[in-house]
Amino acid sequence: MESKELSLLEEKLPLAYKKLAGSLAEIGTYMELPKGYEVLREGQFVKVVPILLSGLVKVVTRGEMKDLLLYYIKPGESCMMSFVHALHQRPSTIYATVEEPSEAILIPATELEKLIAESPEFNKLFHDLSNLRYQDLLDTINQVFFLSIEERIIKYLNQHSSFTEGESLKLTHQRIANDLGTAREVVSRTLKKLETDQQISISREGISLL
Repeated sequence: MESKELSLLEEKLPLAYKKLAGSLAEIGTYMELPKGYEVLREGQFVKVVPILLSGLVKVVTRGEMKDLLLYYIKPGESCMMSFVHALHQRPSTIYATVEEPSEAILIPATELEKLIAESPEFNKLFHDLSNLRYQDLLDTINQVFFLSIEERIIKYLNQHSSFTEGESLKLTHQRIANDLGTAREVVSRTLKKLETDQQISISREGISLL
C-alpha cells in the first residue's frame, strides 16, 4: 500500500488503535468507492470487511414495502454486520451503500480469525464498534416506537446536518421517507408543518434547521 493510504489509515483510526495501521495496511486493499456504490446487499456472502477512511456509508434493512435506516458508517469505523456475517460465513441480511464518495481499506474475510487470535487491538476495535452499533440500533428502535414522526424527522435532519457542517440539506422527500420507513406524503406534510412552526426553512438550496 502506498504511504498516502497508510497515512490516511493512521489518521482516521481512533487513537487507541494506531498500532493496527501497519498490519491492516499489509493485508488490506485500498479502494475508492463512488457515490451509490453497493458495498453489501442482502443474501450476499461477505468477502471483505471495510474500514472507512473518508466519506459516508449508509446501512439499511429492507422489508417487502419499506426500507429502514439502521446506522451510518463514518471515517474510522466499520460495519459490524458485515464483520459478523464474514466471521460466521453467513449471507448478509442488510444493505450498505455509499452516500458520498468514500475511501476504504478492505480486510479479507479470510484474515479475520487470524487478526482476532493475534491482535488485542483488533479485538478492542471491533468490541468498541460493536457497542457503538448496538447503541445505534437501540436508538433506531426507540425512534420507531416512541417518537412522533416530527421528532424523528428533526432528529434525522440534525444527524445529516452534522455530516454537512451546517450546509443546507439536499434531501428529497422520497429519500427521507425511504430512510425512515414511512410514506413520502407523510414526510411532505410533516416538513410543511415544521416550516410553519419555524423549526426548518425550505428553499431551492435545500432544507435548513432553524
